[in-house]
Amino acid sequence: MGLKEKLHNIKVKGKDKKWLPAFEAIHTFLYTPNETTHSGGHIKGVDDLKRTMSMVVLALIPCLIFGMFNTGFQHFKAFGAPVDFLSMDAFWFGFLKVLPLVVVSYVVGLGIEVLFAIIKGHEVEEGYFVTGMLVPLIVPIDIPLWMLSVAVIFGVVIGKEVFGGTGMNILNPALIIRAFLFFAYPTWMSGDKVWVQGAVERANEMAAGMDVAAISGETILGSLAQGKEFAYSVYDMFFGFIPGSVGETSTFLILLAGIFLIFTKIASWRIILSSVLGALVMGLLFNGVISAGWIAEGSKFYSLMNTIFWHHLLLGGFAFGVVFMATDPVTGSQTNKGKWIYGFLIGFISILIRVFNPAYPEGVMLSILLMNVFAPTIDHYIVQSNVKKRLKRLKAKTA
Repeated sequence: MGLKEKLHNIKVKGKDKKWLPAFEAIHTFLYTPNETTHSGGHIKGVDDLKRTMSMVVLALIPCLIFGMFNTGFQHFKAFGAPVDFLSMDAFWFGFLKVLPLVVVSYVVGLGIEVLFAIIKGHEVEEGYFVTGMLVPLIVPIDIPLWMLSVAVIFGVVIGKEVFGGTGMNILNPALIIRAFLFFAYPTWMSGDKVWVQGAVERANEMAAGMDVAAISGETILGSLAQGKEFAYSVYDMFFGFIPGSVGETSTFLILLAGIFLIFTKIASWRIILSSVLGALVMGLLFNGVISAGWIAEGSKFYSLMNTIFWHHLLLGGFAFGVVFMATDPVTGSQTNKGKWIYGFLIGFISILIRVFNPAYPEGVMLSILLMNVFAPTIDHYIVQSNVKKRLKRLKAKTA
């Protein structure tokens, strides 16, 4: 019996009806959704939720592949056996380390989605299609798979299902997963070991008294937060040949992905541009503070404040967060004017947190989550302002 016949029996004859969401999830994934509107005036379009999500995943694929190459490259470099970045050794090593993260993210996340769909009796939504790809790209390569599983369960249940599922959540689910990992398992989300595969294991061997050389894979932000100098060029930072989360290091590929998402009208250029402007303004303010001599050299804030303002755009997960998470149409601002305010504050607060929290010099996650909460309030005041202006014009015409 084919999949379509099985679905027909479930819908019409009522056989095994509780499994309908699971069967429909497979059917919708493989085929075009067959639901159509039946009443009212509607604009016909070729886009639907699945196509939109597919475009975002397509934009993420280059970051994923680059992350595989970079994982192998950083590993061999740290262990004293450097290989060419585009070598098969680097790719194959990274592929075997990154693939389990992707598999765990999708299996656990989709499993929870299907379970809730069966319990509640509704269709499985495509929302996790993007979240499942985002999660492996925003975590360190050495994160234990069981920790990732726990975080995904927490993120899907608390971040989505308690609010009603896809389209109802007020916080970005992928960022909730990362925030859970950071606050529940901070030693696995920061430091100089987790960004290079095998460095944590090497540190454990040293602690056990084994005669092995120490391995460090500290990120640029981690070095700056400790007042150290970093040995990476702008070229390395822009193209991504640096330690960091799996898919967040290449600003170049993220920039291309952002252009693609703007061109396909999936991401808001207003949010992206205003976020960049907010970060540049905050960076310039800090550079001005250093130039004025208000912060003494040697202060724990000095290195990050003294960082050239536009370098902040190339460091950490700022670019990735702005392009793929700040632009989330569900949790972001909906009005055009609100998008400018929402994005500017994300960029501004990101650099503020980055500089003034040396223990966690990456602020884009927290700033986006914070602005997710305030996005409805921003839109509310924008709408109310527009209503008042129109009422004022109406009164002027009728007077």
